[in-house]
Amino acid sequence: MIDWNRINELRDEIGEEDFADVAQMFLVEVDAAIQQLRTAPELDSLAEDLHFLKGSAINLGFSTFAELCASGEYTARENDPSEVDIAEVVKCYDKSRALFIESPLICGAA
Repeated sequence: MIDWNRINELRDEIGEEDFADVAQMFLVEVDAAIQQLRTAPELDSLAEDLHFLKGSAINLGFSTFAELCASGEYTARENDPSEVDIAEVVKCYDKSRALFIESPLICGAA
């Protein structure tokens, strides 16, 4: 669900303090986008919303969430946005977020 190697790599690249800032920014921005999907998804911009979430997820190692976003983005662009299982995307993010925050590897970074 989470690519811990990616998280460790990012932390090593940018340092502990900057990693904490990046993780916090990720959570704030993605939480806002997920809240929009949770309460009032815009089908006209769903592909773009999922593209944003996919990129953010890849950067911070939320691998399963990134895969679901990529699949949803494809479906929204090539088929019908209403076919995207938004509830599944939101549920996956919630699980990934909880694992991330509860991990001893994060140590308050989030």
